[in-house]
Amino acid sequence: QVQLVESGGGLVQPGGSLRLSCAASGSIFKLSAMGWYRQAPGKEREWVATVTSGRVTNYAGSVKGRFTISRDNAKNTVYLQMNSLKPEDTAVYYCNRIATYWSWGQGTQVTVSS
Repeated sequence: QVQLVESGGGLVQPGGSLRLSCAASGSIFKLSAMGWYRQAPGKEREWVATVTSGRVTNYAGSVKGRFTISRDNAKNTVYLQMNSLKPEDTAVYYCNRIATYWSWGQGTQVTVSS
């Protein structure tokens, strides 16, 4: 079973930046399309971005142009660079495989507030 550990969240002012990391155990990571998701208080979890095993990326409209997803297969890690952060980006951020989920990690809290 793959374990996922997210990190890098925190409190940032509007317009600021954060870089999230997600470390995954297991060699299957390299073959898997990975995604970042987020869940704001009182809302359902939503998809944010995808990076395939071939490093093709895709983004939700609300973050396109501001967020960048990437991966380092040598480190079994996927990243989310978040720029021009807005208060509506406040949420717990999770990573997971696309389509067929592994067990969810604990997530990392991102709070955008002045």
